[in-house]
Amino acid sequence: MAIVDLFPTSLRLLGRPVLVVGGGTVAARRAKALLDAGAQVTLVAPVLSVPAQELADAGLLRWHARGYESTDMTQAWYVVAATNNSAVDSRVALDAEANRTWCVNHSNAQESAAWTPAVATVEDIKVAVNAGGDPLRAVAIRNAISAALEIGELPLRRYRTAGQRGSVALVGGGPGAEDLITVRGRRLLAEADVVVADRLGPRGLLSTLSDDVKIIEVGKTPGHHPVTQSEINAILVREAQAGNRVVRLKGGDPYVLGRGGEEAIACRENGVDVQVVPGVTSAVSVPAAAGIPVTHRGLAKAFTMISGHEELENVPQGSDHTVVLLMGVGTLNRSIPLLEAAGRGPDCPVAIIENGYAKNQRVTIGTLGTIVALAQAGRVRNPAVVVVGDVVRVSPLAPIELATANYGTRETISSLS
Repeated sequence: MAIVDLFPTSLRLLGRPVLVVGGGTVAARRAKALLDAGAQVTLVAPVLSVPAQELADAGLLRWHARGYESTDMTQAWYVVAATNNSAVDSRVALDAEANRTWCVNHSNAQESAAWTPAVATVEDIKVAVNAGGDPLRAVAIRNAISAALEIGELPLRRYRTAGQRGSVALVGGGPGAEDLITVRGRRLLAEADVVVADRLGPRGLLSTLSDDVKIIEVGKTPGHHPVTQSEINAILVREAQAGNRVVRLKGGDPYVLGRGGEEAIACRENGVDVQVVPGVTSAVSVPAAAGIPVTHRGLAKAFTMISGHEELENVPQGSDHTVVLLMGVGTLNRSIPLLEAAGRGPDCPVAIIENGYAKNQRVTIGTLGTIVALAQAGRVRNPAVVVVGDVVRVSPLAPIELATANYGTRETISSLS
């Protein structure tokens, strides 16, 4: 049978009687799939494999513990012949043909009236693949399509939306690299009707959306908030109440200095379904981009993440407690003396990572005593993350004199991990 002879269709078998002949693992798989489709399954086989027996024991199907009889065909809308005996399967197929019932003959695909495709289900999408009678090839293609759907690389957006209930997803996009957004976040973005976007995060993904997806820019820069937080909350509620699937695409994690909590509360107070998709926070990932772990055995057991706009007096003392400052470049003059006085001293290492994971990423490394001058000389700008503590010594970008200070050699630091 040539592939052009196939007419793809989808059967709605809910409540309809179907017949499976055979008790092996293939018959069990087919019976399970038919049960999942809501069919009333009758299984005919003298002996059952373990998977088939489990279905029978659970009362999910009717089992006739005997060989096939032509009268089994009478009421069937659809038949599967999978006895692993070509003579029996051919007899079932001939009876089905006489009864004008579609039958899958697993012993002879080329003579079978119907083929069972490799099927993938992702949410409300069902994909069926035939590959010229080569089941392993069909499975491989099915798996590739399924993976692309799962991560949002294929279009998932719905277009028949009459009566659709709107919703909001607060999606953490991570530090900006397109491949550091979560699988769930990428999939929701592919389904979105409206995207409310920050200036940070994986902005490159916006260009992959359909032209008719509405993109609303609400990005803030230091000291410049053209769209207030209350206005952003109102946009989310308005668009969802209009029946749209809304994605609030944020940098980092929605609940780490991202005001995601305020947005979630605004949605719930207005009766809007809202979900939160965590993201890779820049407090941890951006230091990692410079080879800096926020904790490291023998150097730091804990870390504090804090906004550069906040007071630092209550941060635990000592250079063995890492401090990560977000949005801290503009307040370095105020923050550094406080950290230096809190048991760290002027020789405590400091790193500033600008534009983490972007092509123009830049790392400036110094100490509490030198970093302000270095930042001014290098014209360091946000977005940037400031890391204070001994863990900066681990970075492969740290100057040799800083990396070996108090530890002797780089190898000594490496051996601590």
